Amino acid sequence: MNYFTHAIRYLDRPYFAAGVCVPDWLSVVDRKARVRGRRIAEELPTLSGDEYEIAVGIQKHLDDDRWFHGTEAFYDVSGQIARSFRDDLPEDDSWRCGFLGHIVMELLLDSALIEDQPERLEQYYDVLREVDLQKVQGVVSSLATKEVTELARLIELFTKERFFEDYLGNEGLLFRLNQVMKRIKLEPLPESTLRTLEFGRSVVRANVHELLPANHFPERDVLPNKI
Repeated sequence: MNYFTHAIRYLDRPYFAAGVCVPDWLSVVDRKARVRGRRIAEELPTLSGDEYEIAVGIQKHLDDDRWFHGTEAFYDVSGQIARSFRDDLPEDDSWRCGFLGHIVMELLLDSALIEDQPERLEQYYDVLREVDLQKVQGVVSSLATKEVTELARLIELFTKERFFEDYLGNEGLLFRLNQVMKRIKLEPLPESTLRTLEFGRSVVRANVHELLPANHFPERDVLPNKI
């Protein structure tokens, strides 16, 4: 799951919604800084109010990733997209295509939710603008494996950049993907992969209810209809 899919159910709880985004933000701002479930459990009794909401939001992200990555649909859909990338990139190594199958599936899941309910995207950004970013950074620093000093700045840029809107079109999605590829020092993707992005878009939308099953994701009103 990616930022928006993690947060869409909690837009009435600003600090919780920020908390569920924290692990994804950390992967951008400082990949060496991790927040572990055991550390959160140790600190929760000492927290209250907004700080508690941030911490339990982070824990929710970790819990969601655990079940999400274990679903049959996750393996099936990400595998289909990975195989399509291998057709587009026949000389590429299988690791990069597997990575792309995973990340593209999650970005396209965000896109499917946004496409159906764009007003929730506006609400998402409004909610993040409500939170005290220094408070978020302080809580994360107290829980993470190392202090983070640029998280507040990153969240501010995140709300201004609004890159989720680019996920709605294949060209915009390719542009954002290549930003990720550059950040992690992998070769950029050629325009030929637009075919796979379109294929992946249809596969994700057709399987959105299986990717977000009711026993783990009961808020069915936020999900788009199947094709």
